[in-house]
Amino acid sequence: MAGATVDALEWIERLIGFNTVSANPNMPLVDEIANYLDGFDIPVKLIHDDTGTKANLFATIGPQPDGVEGIVLSGHTDVVPVAGQPWDSDPFRMIEKDGRLYGRGSADMKGFIGCALALVPDLAARKLSTPVHLALSYDEEVGCVGIRRLIELIGTELPRPKLVIVGEPTGMNVFDAHKGISQQSTTVIGLDAHSSRPGEGVNAVAFAAEIIGFIGRLAVEYAGSINDNIRFDPPGTTFNIGTIEGGSAVNIIARECTFRWEFRPTPGIDPQSILDRVDAFINAEILPRMHAVDTNASVQTTVNVTAPTLESGPDSLAVQFALRLAGANQTGAAAYVCEAGLFAQAGIPAVICGPGNIAQAHKPNEYVDLSQIDACSKFLTRLADDLTN
Repeated sequence: MAGATVDALEWIERLIGFNTVSANPNMPLVDEIANYLDGFDIPVKLIHDDTGTKANLFATIGPQPDGVEGIVLSGHTDVVPVAGQPWDSDPFRMIEKDGRLYGRGSADMKGFIGCALALVPDLAARKLSTPVHLALSYDEEVGCVGIRRLIELIGTELPRPKLVIVGEPTGMNVFDAHKGISQQSTTVIGLDAHSSRPGEGVNAVAFAAEIIGFIGRLAVEYAGSINDNIRFDPPGTTFNIGTIEGGSAVNIIARECTFRWEFRPTPGIDPQSILDRVDAFINAEILPRMHAVDTNASVQTTVNVTAPTLESGPDSLAVQFALRLAGANQTGAAAYVCEAGLFAQAGIPAVICGPGNIAQAHKPNEYVDLSQIDACSKFLTRLADDLTN
């Protein structure tokens, strides 16, 4: 059965129409893509989450691999929330205006996925010398969760590819590095008391503020130690305090306070070394003063999300391949984290190259320039030409 050709703009419009905020299922979108690929007799494997409402999709176009071969085009199907953002239009309805495509995920990263899906009829009609794999994941935006299950199956249930191109927004420049991420929650448990008698209580909010102050000093220190990571924008390892909750009333010494924080290390920075420094400060400067009032007082930090850095280097097969397709001779680096680092950690050369600008992602009125979609489509067509016998 022959599949119907759908161009990139039509596919991007379809994809944006699915509300795949990470809290929602992505199966309606995945089923739409799977049915489309089935029309070209392209085998598809779904790797579900525990609920069955979400899935990664892996498909192979061209010769079925019997060894290490094939190029992966990788993208995530989930998007960040729109709640509370002042959009000028429905974020889940694509709007074309002034040379731009507006809609949630247009840049991050349904634009790339749409370009890849539009190429399917061309790829299916060619006599490819090596397969092209599509790897579409769930829950990237909440910690690169879904792709881990897919990667675990590579080499057993899934073929091991030669390289991966992750289509995160890079302005169609080739990025060979990205920062990592470590996200934590720190909970301070103190002792409540009347606010007129502060010496009888352990103020969890006040001690949390001291820990946050120490993290702020680490941020200043690491910002001044950029070394050879100047090509990241911003350079160096960055820190952020995201949320804080604590206390119950202004006239009660706060018993509990929790703050959530993150840091984004550059390649070469060991995340555990940063966590160890925060723990050392807590153990030396915070807990002794808390325990002087109440030995049950405590501070607990839980690491919720981690993802590794990427540093492919100029000799990487993925970097060399992508530079050749892009007609470029220089690489860039991403301050954000993405799934490329996880592929590289599994021993699969990875590179980042996709349409759009990360500065437009996660914002109201997210958009991708039409010129970027055109550039991505041409890049993928050159990939098809390169792999054709």
